[in-house]
Amino acid sequence: MTEALKIIDLHVAVEGKPILRGVNLEIRRGEVHALMGPNGSGKTTLGLAIMGHPGYEVTRGSIELIRADGSANEGSAIDVLALEPNQRARAGIFMAFQRPVAIPGVKLAEFIRHAATNVRRPDRKEGEELIPMREFRQELRAKMQQLRIDAEFAKRYVNDGFSGGEMKRAEILQLAMLQPKFAILDETDSGLDADAVRLASQSIAEIGGAAMGILIITHHEQLLEHNAPDATHVMLGGRIVETGGPELATELHKLGYDRIRAAYPEAAAAEEKAVALS
Repeated sequence: MTEALKIIDLHVAVEGKPILRGVNLEIRRGEVHALMGPNGSGKTTLGLAIMGHPGYEVTRGSIELIRADGSANEGSAIDVLALEPNQRARAGIFMAFQRPVAIPGVKLAEFIRHAATNVRRPDRKEGEELIPMREFRQELRAKMQQLRIDAEFAKRYVNDGFSGGEMKRAEILQLAMLQPKFAILDETDSGLDADAVRLASQSIAEIGGAAMGILIITHHEQLLEHNAPDATHVMLGGRIVETGGPELATELHKLGYDRIRAAYPEAAAAEEKAVALS
């Protein structure tokens, strides 16, 4: 059995207001899952709750990293909710944010070198040796060439003055260098033109593969062009109401969510209430 990220009956509230109402999802390494749904359905909330954002309170349920043997022995699963956000990252969970923050004064290369060292050596303490500079530069240069990113890009401050497309490219470069076990990509296609989305889709496919489980949060199917999902999940009213294959993503992109709302009136009512309260 491969390693898996397992979410069971997850309920999440923000400022006391319930957003997620019982999400169940399992992603195995090597799988690509697409998560789609209307604005406000809870897609980003799920990603931020997995990563441990302090503003998102888990009121019920569990998130676990299941070890490769899949046994029921003690220690075979890691309780993700018991970990701090940095510990979750070191355990192999990564999130590319919809709106990454800028870090003026910190060069992208320095940021990635520290992050990559911490992921590869999760027990490393601050101040201990980083990946040797020569080794890191060679690896970073190779990844940037693979992703068709100019070498000067790494010398800029993290997201400081970046365009929307440059921010997304920086996130994909981090993904390539960190090589997490599980990656959550929150609307990586947001704000990009068709050519940029196609390039992002190709880049994600090139750096994913059998070693990484990927959850792609998206409104559109273009990002899935080179990343055909093993499963497409539809979120409505704070829970996953339907799961299908790549054809479901195509349907939603072309026809929207009218059929889904009609098929799941309880979730649709929860969606309407959430929108009214927002």
